[in-house]
Amino acid sequence: MFKPVAAADAGNRLKHPLHLSSTELNYNAKEHVMEVSCRIFTDDFEDVLSKKYKVKADLSAAAKHKEIDLLVGKYITSHLQLANNGKILPLHYLGFENDSEAVVVYLESEKVKSLVKLETTSTVLYDLFDDQTNIFHLTYNGNRHSFKLTYPDKKAAAAL
Repeated sequence: MFKPVAAADAGNRLKHPLHLSSTELNYNAKEHVMEVSCRIFTDDFEDVLSKKYKVKADLSAAAKHKEIDLLVGKYITSHLQLANNGKILPLHYLGFENDSEAVVVYLESEKVKSLVKLETTSTVLYDLFDDQTNIFHLTYNGNRHSFKLTYPDKKAAAAL
C-alpha cells in the first residue's frame, strides 16, 4: 500500500535499495581513443563526494558547478582505471551533466592504436556501499561486451 509523503518529509529524499552504476566504454577508431561515460545515481554520488571531501555536494546547483566539477573529476579518476594489455591507459576527465535521477560523468583516454586486452579497475561507490554493483558495456570494432563488478571485486578483463 502506498502512503503519501507528508509535506514535512518532502525535503528528505527517499533512498533507493539498488546501488548500481553503469559505464559505457566505446572505442572511437577514428580518433583512437576510448570514450567513457559513467552513469551514477545522483543521491549516491552526492553522498560519496560529501563523505570523502567533507563538503555539501549538490550536483544540481549551477552556482557551485565549477567547484563540484573539480571534485567529480578527482573522485572518478581515482576510482576508475583502464589498462590495455597491462599498460595503464590514462583517462582525462571531461565533465559531468545531470540526467533525471543520475549524473553522467564523461572521460576520454589518451590515444591508443588498438586494444588487445582491456582491463578495468573500478571502486566507484565502494567507499559508500558494500553491495555496490558496477556494470560495464564495452564496444570495440562493432562488438559489444558486457560485464559487472560487484563489491569487493575490483578488476575485470576483456580479451579483444
